[in-house]
Amino acid sequence: MAQPQFYLQPLAAAIAIVCSTATWANVADDAMTPLTPVQSLAPIVVTAAGGNDANGLIVRADPKQPIQPIPASDGADYLQSIVGFSAVKNGGTNSDVTFRGMFGSRIKILTDGTENLGACPNRMDSPTSYISPESYDRISVIKGPQTVQFANTGSAATVIFERTPETFEDGKNYRGQASVLMGSYGRLDHNAEVAVGDSKKYVRLNANRSMSDSYKDGNGVKVPSDWERWNADLALGWTPDENTWLELTGGKADGEAVYAGRSMDGSMFARESLGLRFEKKNITDVIRKIEAQVNYSFNDHVMDNYSLREFNPADGMSMPMASNVARRTLNARMAVTHQWDQLQLIAGVDTQNNEHSKRSGSLMSPYQDKTREKDMKFQSYGGFAELSYPLSENNQLVSGVRLDQVKVTDERVASATAGLNTELTKTLPSGFIRFENKHPDHDDGKTYIGLGYVERMPDYWELFSPKHGNAGTANTFNGLNTEKTLQLDAGYQHAHGAFSSWVSAYAGLINDYILMSYHDHSSSMPGMNHGMSSKTAGAKNVDATIAGAEAGVGYQFTDAIQADVSAMYAWGKNTTDGKPLPQIAPLEARVNLRYVQEKYTLGALWRVVNGQNRISQDQGNIVGYDMQQSAGFGTLALNGTYHVKDGIDLSVGVDNVLDKTYKEHLNKSGSAGFGFAEEEQFNNTGRNYWARISMKF
Repeated sequence: MAQPQFYLQPLAAAIAIVCSTATWANVADDAMTPLTPVQSLAPIVVTAAGGNDANGLIVRADPKQPIQPIPASDGADYLQSIVGFSAVKNGGTNSDVTFRGMFGSRIKILTDGTENLGACPNRMDSPTSYISPESYDRISVIKGPQTVQFANTGSAATVIFERTPETFEDGKNYRGQASVLMGSYGRLDHNAEVAVGDSKKYVRLNANRSMSDSYKDGNGVKVPSDWERWNADLALGWTPDENTWLELTGGKADGEAVYAGRSMDGSMFARESLGLRFEKKNITDVIRKIEAQVNYSFNDHVMDNYSLREFNPADGMSMPMASNVARRTLNARMAVTHQWDQLQLIAGVDTQNNEHSKRSGSLMSPYQDKTREKDMKFQSYGGFAELSYPLSENNQLVSGVRLDQVKVTDERVASATAGLNTELTKTLPSGFIRFENKHPDHDDGKTYIGLGYVERMPDYWELFSPKHGNAGTANTFNGLNTEKTLQLDAGYQHAHGAFSSWVSAYAGLINDYILMSYHDHSSSMPGMNHGMSSKTAGAKNVDATIAGAEAGVGYQFTDAIQADVSAMYAWGKNTTDGKPLPQIAPLEARVNLRYVQEKYTLGALWRVVNGQNRISQDQGNIVGYDMQQSAGFGTLALNGTYHVKDGIDLSVGVDNVLDKTYKEHLNKSGSAGFGFAEEEQFNNTGRNYWARISMKF
């Protein structure tokens, strides 16, 4: 894999015996407003629990801070530090996140306000696999269907990875930061961010590289999971005055990953992106801001069973094979913020166009010699309006409506030859209304309650990857209905003296929930299964009920000793069949204890996960399915940090201190080619030491 070279290994070996100060952060400004400096509150991110935006509905995290377990290799790794997120794991990297038990396009993943979609029909390259968290300034998570500002609204959550425009003051024309991380199993990361400019212009470069060998579980057994990845992004900004911002961005990336849970590995994760963004503020007394952006991305992904592993026919393929899939995406968005006295209205339009293509080959007939064949074309056009109005000094009403026109075209020659319908056109409404209250008797308590509705078009993975749709339909493309979610969200935050607490709860009804059922389709539609044993997915619509909560309490025992406890629980039922919804992570709690001094900190994280008894055998999502009930487990992690001097921080961590052998409920089954028995889930990492240094200048 061609990639830029980073020459920091000697530095890493010399100084990365400890790692940088890290914190989780809450920023009390609206999700769509400019970023403000993040306040450091704790030494290392172990539970990015809850923010005080929208009274706790919106969670903030600072992705430049390392997390425990070991600092993130991709977007999914970091999101798992936020209570409510879990992940379907493939091996060492590129997990696929779930939030409150929901998966896939129910979670809207955005980078700087735009969507960058993966191409693998089995989500080997999920959207978060193209994200390097440390190159962003802030992560915002809006829970539930409680915003309509972005195309094709997510029903479970909207996640935004954001970068801020550069500013230079006091005659300083440069800034930068860099970090180096070393860990067990050959883990080595380099991250660098450098910006130069003045009050009217700037250039910023983000570059990173991450690599690791395969890890070992608590029994000392090797789990194939090595990876290597790099990202480079360049931004050219123009700020002629304090109210104007124009930025041109471009980026490239690539990577490779071995997957214990699949019969093929990812030998290429190439990304190319280009974007233009414009903002103008304080135009008139009424028009407070106009923002517009257009973004292009091309993701080129290769999976094969021979370049990163020794070919083994036990994986279910008779010969060395490779598949090359790609997605080309163009996003555009414009929004205007109006202000009349205390009323604020954000209204705008957006569009997304993307097309998917594929080609395949073997060692004797390389895929590079084949022509890419388009199989899907997607177009959406939407308009939205979101209104905020203070009802009184302590109460605020927020509401929004949105309408999307979506057209998906089946470009497969076989579909047209068979005379099947090859075009789906849907008009999809969504909206919400939310009441936010700050208690009049004290400033510490805050609450919110909101009702949201969203209709979701089946995504590429649901329309094209399964072997069939609802019973009696011609094919999957014509065999699924749109998914409709009505959800109530409520929350409470309280802080008084040394004690703080928070809770976010939800309950929802989902009509036509898209469910995957796994069984043997080989007699009718043989094909590669990418690590799903002899079972492949068929899709159908069912009705479902969901509910759950995230909660936490914290206490400052002394000026130096702090502790917090957080927990998350998700529940779902397939009411059509009277079964539990599958692939839902079990009840989990995290206990975080910190000893904080001016120059150093010590921390301990105890993670306790209950067993999951509510399963639906052989049902799940496009990546995984329920195989068996899972056992509970607990792991202990320790960390320490040391502030060397201004701009230089060091710290160390030990994950899974007791070297326990355990597996997550959502882990995939291991590949037979690596010696795993059928439906034997692979284990997680054993004891893992890591160290990191970060520098700011």
